[in-house]
Amino acid sequence: MTTETNNTIQFTPERLVKAQAIIARYPEGRQKSALLPLLHLLQEQEGWTSPEGMDYVARLLDIQPIEVYEVATFYTMYHVQPVGKHVIEYCRTGPCCLMGAEEVLSHLKQRLGIDTGQTTVDGQFTLKEVECLAACGMGPVFQIREKYYMNLTNERVDEIIDELSK
Repeated sequence: MTTETNNTIQFTPERLVKAQAIIARYPEGRQKSALLPLLHLLQEQEGWTSPEGMDYVARLLDIQPIEVYEVATFYTMYHVQPVGKHVIEYCRTGPCCLMGAEEVLSHLKQRLGIDTGQTTVDGQFTLKEVECLAACGMGPVFQIREKYYMNLTNERVDEIIDELSK
């Protein structure tokens, strides 16, 4: 999956072609505009955005590594620590809390045996609290990859975890 030379992460040949096409969309001197999609490519390949991977993206875009770190650490969609197979991004904002999110989150933590920011021992689940997932009328809600799970109850959480554990 990962191509490494001198402990440096690189895109696979297929992803490198994709990355070059993304960079080519932007005028000379504006390659930094490709940063978000390149970070997505990196995370898709590696499972997270490691410092080595962010340095690689910086070199591809001819920008300073700190410029990549600033973006990767700002957006919750990028994982700057290794994560489990299923990253549960749980909405922690007011509307969801008014609809019982705190109780459901407590149940989820107990069920997984982890706290926010942690990964289960088997590497299957990482729990990450995020700001609004824009599904306020259907809370409590969490997202795993691009799929939303809404109107959560303790029972529904158990069903989802059981299904993903298979």
